[in-house]
Amino acid sequence: MNSFLTSEEKLQVAVEAADKKHAEEIVALDMQNVSLLADYFVIMHANSERQVQAIVTGIVEAEEDAGTTVKSIEGKKDSRWMLIDLGDVVVHVFLKEERAFYNLEKLWSDAPMVDVHQWITA
Repeated sequence: MNSFLTSEEKLQVAVEAADKKHAEEIVALDMQNVSLLADYFVIMHANSERQVQAIVTGIVEAEEDAGTTVKSIEGKKDSRWMLIDLGDVVVHVFLKEERAFYNLEKLWSDAPMVDVHQWITA
């Protein structure tokens, strides 16, 4: 596959991979006019630390298979919040309670939501 994926293509790969691992409430924020950090933030949660790890592993494998370079992964095994840096796409995988506590959607409320429903099967 093309090793020069657009940020939207990376976003789609991440959302589809997270969905396959049963991530919950997957949300994407368009950060292009809000922050220099990334084009998109993807936010989701899991119900256990083990599921957080499974989602991160699934996303990393799918992105690498698509030709994306994973710049870094923040958080360790059994973390309550892990971050995957794909360059222009940053993926946040939270344990449910941590997501509510940090509330990134509210923090970045000036960023428009991206409709990702076409990439989610459930």
